[in-house]
Amino acid sequence: MENQFLPNVAVSKVKGGKQYPNIYGEVYFEDVPEGVMVYVYISGLPDYKPGNPQIGPHGFHIHEYEDCTEGEESSPFLAAGEHWNPTNQPHGNHPGDFPVLFSNNGVAYMSFFTNKFTVDQIISKSIIIHENPDDYQSQPAGNAGKRIACGIIKPMF
Repeated sequence: MENQFLPNVAVSKVKGGKQYPNIYGEVYFEDVPEGVMVYVYISGLPDYKPGNPQIGPHGFHIHEYEDCTEGEESSPFLAAGEHWNPTNQPHGNHPGDFPVLFSNNGVAYMSFFTNKFTVDQIISKSIIIHENPDDYQSQPAGNAGKRIACGIIKPMF
């Protein structure tokens, strides 16, 4: 039986892979009127480095599967699947697209509102942080580079 007095909240505990073992954080999702509030705290992110490839700001997305198996070091977290895109929209405008994460001395805090999904729709999906920024144009995934951290979205209550 659901408790009508508890908010509908989910959390993803994000951890870095072998190349970025210091990444750790949490992403909270809370149903609110008209949509979902997303609250993000991540530490241990690599600092911005210009160049080719550029490191940071970091692409940040919901991915399809409940699987953070790291796999190959050269292409980690492929088991999470592609971006979660239930509405089959072009990249840059689908429900799995989030704003990029800006690292300040390795730490990123962010909160934002979205009306593209409910908390129940994202349970058992994964959160992926990428090494490079998302360009919000390249199809199908924004050219955000290597996956450096992953976490599974689970209900809190």
